Amino acid sequence: MAERIRFHFDPLCPWCYQTSRWVHRLVELGTVEVDWAVFSLELVNAGNADVMDKGHARSAAALRTAIVVRDDSGSGAVGRFYAEFGAAVHERGEAVDDPAVITAALEAADLPSALLDKALADDSTWAAVTAEHTALVERTRSFGVPTIVLDGGEGPAIFGPVVSDVPGDDDAVELWRHVAWLTRYANFSELKRDRVADPDLESVRRSKAAKS
Repeated sequence: MAERIRFHFDPLCPWCYQTSRWVHRLVELGTVEVDWAVFSLELVNAGNADVMDKGHARSAAALRTAIVVRDDSGSGAVGRFYAEFGAAVHERGEAVDDPAVITAALEAADLPSALLDKALADDSTWAAVTAEHTALVERTRSFGVPTIVLDGGEGPAIFGPVVSDVPGDDDAVELWRHVAWLTRYANFSELKRDRVADPDLESVRRSKAAKS
């Protein structure tokens, strides 16, 4: 029986996008069911001028659009929108703050392109992003993306897993088994090593080129 989880994302993060691709495959394999939810790196880094100068305040429009998508068409539609938008931003290197990219992602996900304008015309959509982000942080002390919450969003939460590549099906399911077990083990808090390889994504290549 598939386990229901909640997956919090900010479309700015390429690592989160890679993990979301793994989760989408787990859905296809019948391993999990997902409620898609937002998280704001802008809010996390609001007091850090250096980080904000690097562009961590560029995904607000997409996050606000995700709120309207969910209100209009449900959580599954948010997953489709994020998949299309993430592919545009991270696989094709398109701008995360370009309204045309958001609109194209909506259309590719079979959603009305007018949802972007609806989101930006309503200040309550940013309030909803903030409330969802804050509720997660206050309940689980979450600090980044990807964050996965078990028990349909009511259980324990964990940051990660951070993966460079989407694993094959057997490894995908095995990875999930270990992630779920560790998340439920209350005595566990951290297990970490340096990232072994960058994701093979255009957004990562452009980011590295900009720093060189």
